[in-house]
Amino acid sequence: MEILLFLFCHWYLSLFFQTFFLHRYASHKMFKMHPLLEKLFFFMTFIFQGSSFLNPAAYGVMHRRHHSYADTPEDPHSPLHTKSIILFNWNTIKEYRKLVNQFKMEQRSEIDLPRWRFLENLAESLATRFIFICLYILFYLEFSTAVWEYLLLPIHIFMGPIHGFIVNWFGHKIGYRNFNKIPDNSQNTLPLDILMMGELYQNNHHKRPNNPNFAWRWFEFDFGYWATLILKKLRIIY
Repeated sequence: MEILLFLFCHWYLSLFFQTFFLHRYASHKMFKMHPLLEKLFFFMTFIFQGSSFLNPAAYGVMHRRHHSYADTPEDPHSPLHTKSIILFNWNTIKEYRKLVNQFKMEQRSEIDLPRWRFLENLAESLATRFIFICLYILFYLEFSTAVWEYLLLPIHIFMGPIHGFIVNWFGHKIGYRNFNKIPDNSQNTLPLDILMMGELYQNNHHKRPNNPNFAWRWFEFDFGYWATLILKKLRIIY
């Protein structure tokens, strides 16, 4: 029971900071926050993504390219131009690593992308990722009650890329479309997206990329959007 609870909490906490901080804030600038709070959310993204931490600036650039070239050969992660899931993930990793290395070499400092070089270097180091993996293993050693539970460990280790894969693969392959005239293959994969907090409303999002509410029809519900409304009400973002 403790293992499943740990997986549930890790899944949704990591997902929240990916959709809230990396996607809606870093990539699209859907809201603003005080620089100190930006640092806090940067740090919390690092903590809850752990071994699968994604650099916010590199994520932001890659995601903007995805919107600019959606489902064309220039799209850094379109499932329409790859032959397999393995190749899709490999191409995404290569593009991400290239951007991270560019930021390191060029010391890029775009004013509209969140940067924290110390934490970026710390989080990206193999030693840090290894420490997080060891912490996950220690938790399982302490609380696991069945051998099959250890099969869930890779989900913790690769949490960030798994979230990105689900959204960008299934969100451009499977589902329904509210907007058929936009020139890509984006889909709304789940009518009620309880799995990815609204990220699987890809067709809605590609139609209105800067709208903080990814839901459109009456039965759709964007949990990520309602979380931002709560933070706005608390005056944490504006």
